[in-house]
Amino acid sequence: MRITAFNGSPRGEGSNTGIMVSEFLAGAGAAGAETEQVFLSQKKIGHCMGCFRCWTATPGKCVFDDDMTMLLEKVMSSDMIILATPLYIDDVSGIMKDFMDRLIPLMDPHFEKDPNGEWLHVKRFGSYPDIAVISNCGMPGRQNFQVIQLHFRRMARNFHSKVAAEIYQDCGELLKDQVLILKPVISRYRKFLRTAGAEVATDGVISGKTAAKLEKPLITAGMYIKEANKFWDMKLSKLSDS
Repeated sequence: MRITAFNGSPRGEGSNTGIMVSEFLAGAGAAGAETEQVFLSQKKIGHCMGCFRCWTATPGKCVFDDDMTMLLEKVMSSDMIILATPLYIDDVSGIMKDFMDRLIPLMDPHFEKDPNGEWLHVKRFGSYPDIAVISNCGMPGRQNFQVIQLHFRRMARNFHSKVAAEIYQDCGELLKDQVLILKPVISRYRKFLRTAGAEVATDGVISGKTAAKLEKPLITAGMYIKEANKFWDMKLSKLSDS
């Protein structure tokens, strides 16, 4: 099984998103999957111009000669792609949105109905990779992921695929192990991420048992907000003292 993760965090390798993806891929790799993490912040990806030349003038090929040509090949050579992004204003990062918009050449412009009677574009290829989603945000509460969860499910439908696995983590700033008392908690969570990766590599899905462990809060909302506000007060006080 080939799993390619597209990391949409502007922070790149040192990001909370990168921590989650790296642990997941470590587990998948240990279970025999061929894995790769692509940092979109390191790639040249132009905005989609909506010119439709990838459907008319050069079917299947974008007018822009940038890194998306190579990235599209990586998408279609994968059995599963991971779309990983921090939460920005309740949705994907700008880099991830540009990447998703530029997937349009993979579809045919003609329309057809899906099994539910909704319209979507026709396949250009016989099959498309399954999709896994990994995301985190800096606030407490899984309700923060309502928009992004629907976004990826609709995107998967449009690409004749399915969301096979989802991992959402609130209070994502805790993942860097900066608080000594939380190190055992974060260590366990990272282990669960590796287990999830191994399960996806073996079975194509995350087990209910592992999913339940991944969904448990790392810390109470009240404690997180208290410490977060103290952190920002400290940052702002330094600014006023300068």
